Amino acid sequence: MNLVIDAGNTQIKLGVFQGSRLVASKSCLVEAFPQELKAAFENYPGIGHAILASVGPPDKTMTDLVKVFCPVHVVSPLTRTPYRNTYATTQTLGADRMALASAAFFRFPKTNTLVIDAGSCITYDFLNDFGEYLGGAISPGLRMRYRALNAFTARLPLLEPGEPPELIGNATETSMHIGVVYGLSAEIDGMIDRYKTRYPTLTVILTGGDALFLSKRLKNTIFAHSNFLLEGLNQLLEYNKS
Repeated sequence: MNLVIDAGNTQIKLGVFQGSRLVASKSCLVEAFPQELKAAFENYPGIGHAILASVGPPDKTMTDLVKVFCPVHVVSPLTRTPYRNTYATTQTLGADRMALASAAFFRFPKTNTLVIDAGSCITYDFLNDFGEYLGGAISPGLRMRYRALNAFTARLPLLEPGEPPELIGNATETSMHIGVVYGLSAEIDGMIDRYKTRYPTLTVILTGGDALFLSKRLKNTIFAHSNFLLEGLNQLLEYNKS
């Protein structure tokens, strides 16, 4: 069994895999990680390998905690990937994006695939039908846009993401919801349309914490997959065992 750990900007997600099957997953805040890690090994004593991906520099304390229980592979630029990586700055390519590309490579072989991860940032990652990772794009995520409106203006409030009730806002808060939610939805649809112009046979995956919230507002056909990153990490771990 494998334990995969996705250390994001705000939360840590753990997944337990039996072969290619995800048998359990749990999200927690950073301070709860030691307890959740211990619980994972208590509940699944067959775990023999782990992989850790962090959006920032790997946390040595976190890595050392996992090493108490089993060997751990920390995703880095030295991690072997099943796809051909043509990214110009591989040293700065995020571990999460490496994992998403791996998931696309194995789940949709010989397919032009665009993976959109709707988290703290929106990342777009493209793998072509030759199994080459070409790169993509990065833009502010849903909550980051709300925070920016508050931080860089004098009077706009800090809002939690909410349903935009109408196309035309009749108050400040509804105007902000409409601008953020419809604006981000239009961005994602626009990016998909641009890719489809160049790659007509395109498979689009939407994943990440805000995927469900955004998916029902997109006009393009997508596959929403909440555990796509965990799958990619598990595949990276298996690929690097050999």
